[in-house]
Amino acid sequence: MDIDIKSITENYRERIQRLALFDPLYKLSNKNSRDRSNKPIDYFNLGFLALLFFFENMLMRNRKTGIRELAEFFQRVNLGRLDLDYEDFEKIARDIIEIFRPPNGKRNSRKFYNWETGREETVQYSIIKAERANFEKNTQYYTLDEQGLELVFATKEYFNEFQLSINQLVLRKQLEKGEFVGALRQIDEMSLDVRNLRDRIMRIKHEVSRNIISNQIYERYKNTIEDINIRLQREDEEFSELQSFVKDTGEKMGNEIVHEKDRKAYELIIKVDRELGQVNYEHRLLLKESIVLKTRALEAAQEALYYSGIDSFNFDQEITGRLFSSPLPLHASRMLIEPFMFLEMHKEWSPLAVFSRQRIENRSRLKKSQDFLSVSDREDTEEDIEIQGNNFKEITSILLDALGDGKDIDLREVVEYMKRSGYENILERRCFYNYWILLHQKSPVNLKNYESSEKSLFGKSFDLFAQKSDCICVKEIEGVLEVTERFTIKDMNLRLE
Repeated sequence: MDIDIKSITENYRERIQRLALFDPLYKLSNKNSRDRSNKPIDYFNLGFLALLFFFENMLMRNRKTGIRELAEFFQRVNLGRLDLDYEDFEKIARDIIEIFRPPNGKRNSRKFYNWETGREETVQYSIIKAERANFEKNTQYYTLDEQGLELVFATKEYFNEFQLSINQLVLRKQLEKGEFVGALRQIDEMSLDVRNLRDRIMRIKHEVSRNIISNQIYERYKNTIEDINIRLQREDEEFSELQSFVKDTGEKMGNEIVHEKDRKAYELIIKVDRELGQVNYEHRLLLKESIVLKTRALEAAQEALYYSGIDSFNFDQEITGRLFSSPLPLHASRMLIEPFMFLEMHKEWSPLAVFSRQRIENRSRLKKSQDFLSVSDREDTEEDIEIQGNNFKEITSILLDALGDGKDIDLREVVEYMKRSGYENILERRCFYNYWILLHQKSPVNLKNYESSEKSLFGKSFDLFAQKSDCICVKEIEGVLEVTERFTIKDMNLRLE
């Protein structure tokens, strides 16, 4: 028997390392835990479900996934199968994270005998790594490491539409490790994925104009096109981040060229930048094409479907004949003809239209600008100042109520007081944040020497402050307040002196 032993044992270490990736799952299967109904808990399946959870969040560009989020996911997907509450799922999520990422800081490892080299060796691997952290909430977020991605990829043959997103994740890992030759090969695969996706979009474009013959088919194509468009937008965001990373790396390497090896690495990163930019350009054209497909092609198909329905609709047969051939109750007759009746139309004229801005024209029908523009502008400005002044007065009144008999208060405490007291609508307005920014700029304010004026922004506000103090001092303090989804502001301290 003539067998080449070297070809059998070649790359034995890499093969063992891929097999070792499944070890944490088998460690989880050895756990003997039961729920409140004495039913065994399948840690193996829950561990793999956790990997899929982190992988899906990576595809969605969601980087805030930790133990609490994983526990909430387990609770949602459970649907009563296990008799557990949220605290139990949180403990399970913590146990799974500790198996995938040991708390001692060391990576998972496995010892084996390498038949290729003839000696004992150890392979190390990392399934889950720590991402960013939220120190205010005392929360650590996690994401899949490179070997974690390999483990997920080994369990399924992914559809072509996800291949580009997967290649982007692999490319980021290669760039972080400095494997520029492998990165170029990965970019070639991404270029092929873009071309395949372009062919698919063009095929869908032709199918839309040819195959939409009912509302059900229209909705199916609509959902397909929307999914493609959403995925292309996420991929475009990832392309932008990759290009920024490559450019920053190239600039850094260009300033540190010392040896011939550094020069070759710099040439490779420049080539990576050029090739990646070309793929990004082709992908962005594809994104524009998908937007056109989503708007024009679908609208044209919907209009064609509508007019084809009108052409095939016989009013005399469907409505007139149905109404007079068989006796119908009055209510049924009204419901039958109601879709073809006009909506009620009512014309009215408001006397306020007299005061609206009028067009002034000369005899030659040429537009003529209004006179006294400067006066009008000045009046508008004074009106805006008066409105903002009243807004600032209202905020000051709320601030003094929150301050009570105290002499100083933090902005954080003011926000909490307003949320408790039903002033959330003011927190959604920009004037609240302008108030604190301008007050901080004017600080300190000596109210004794300040000439109050009803026409100034803070005139009415300072009159209220003067009833309790002679001086206002506003300083920045540690912390950033996320007041609403729209507004964030640095925390401040206001003191009356």
